[in-house]
Amino acid sequence: MPHATASWLVDNTALTFEQIAAFCGLHVLEVQAIADDAAATKLTGRSPLRAGELTQEEIDKGQADPNYRLVMQKEPDQAIRTKGPRYTPVSKRQDKPDGIAWIIRNHPEISDGQISKLIGTTRTTIAAIRDRTHWNIANIQPKDPVTLGLTSQRELDAVVAKAAKAAGTDGQPQDARLDGDREALIEELRREREAAAREAEEVHAQEKAGFETGEDDLGFVDPFKK
Repeated sequence: MPHATASWLVDNTALTFEQIAAFCGLHVLEVQAIADDAAATKLTGRSPLRAGELTQEEIDKGQADPNYRLVMQKEPDQAIRTKGPRYTPVSKRQDKPDGIAWIIRNHPEISDGQISKLIGTTRTTIAAIRDRTHWNIANIQPKDPVTLGLTSQRELDAVVAKAAKAAGTDGQPQDARLDGDREALIEELRREREAAAREAEEVHAQEKAGFETGEDDLGFVDPFKK
């Protein structure tokens, strides 16, 4: 229960958000949201001291040195994940449409199947929100699913990277229409650079010729040059 553990550490220690995020395996923005009570609901803290995962001495080391990374004393008991959709607490289920709308708007490369697994919803609901035929579409406001507590930043980043790789964009949108303009700009800059080089060579040649004949820039002849 990393979020509950992070909530306890925020409320009961002076550890930095980076230290708490590293220990709990969360993104620092998730810890920030917990500290600011920006999450959908206030989490009930879970003491890592009582669970035997940390000692007070280890916490004291971390509080004394912000660069210190806490060492877990005992691995937490692993929960067995059963097959089926991701479980979402009842208090957060009403936020699912907002999280789905945010992903559709900000990451159109993510498929409905990936959204379904990430948020724990059905493809029918996703399609209704995408087509704006959802029964409550007028009240749906796109919100970051990480801030809502529907998923973790690490899981979201992994899905975004996978979808971008499958789409062949690697997270960087490509616009083929710009290729022609880019080539034209490069060619124009090349011509300007070559013209400037030729002009500089001509000026240098004229100055050199004037020096050899004894004339200055105004056409006067230096008698000592004769």
